[in-house]
Amino acid sequence: MTITVTRHHFTVDDYTLMRQAGILTEDDRVELLDGEIYVMSPIGPLHVGIVNKLNRLLTGAVGKNGIISIQNPIRLSDSSEPQPDIAILSPRDDFYSSALATPDDVFLIIEIADSSLEYDRNEKLPRYARAAISEVWIIDVQKRVVEQYTQPLQDEYTQLHKVLLGNSITATTLPVVQINTLDLF
Repeated sequence: MTITVTRHHFTVDDYTLMRQAGILTEDDRVELLDGEIYVMSPIGPLHVGIVNKLNRLLTGAVGKNGIISIQNPIRLSDSSEPQPDIAILSPRDDFYSSALATPDDVFLIIEIADSSLEYDRNEKLPRYARAAISEVWIIDVQKRVVEQYTQPLQDEYTQLHKVLLGNSITATTLPVVQINTLDLF
């Protein structure tokens, strides 16, 4: 006997309606990628600590030249709305209260991968590239390495620069952002 599995793909509008109806709540750790709802890994203390350190460092470096957005959704398309750990967005008077950020608003996305490395690399990164997000950092917590992805082309980044512990990384899209990896771990 053959069983047919039917998948239902959701739009960002469907996803929004599910939140408004209470089907999905603020406590649900989910995100929409290409019409599918993914359950995200729980956030542990090391992850929280790195996000908090980066928030402080980035806020000081960026100042009024951008907005540091922590674990907030970015609307990549009509079917994808991921929630990166950190995004540095273009300044906007309403601080994105009237509409979510889109790829054109993003200077840099940072994902902290303590338990989500494969998911961040294989699921989220290609979608960021497809949306032409200029730069993405994936912080590999286990190896203590920052992977800097630039120059998106179709579903991939053509440049990967790995920054090892004890070295500094500078954002290509916002050069005022320069961080020594020793400040993260």
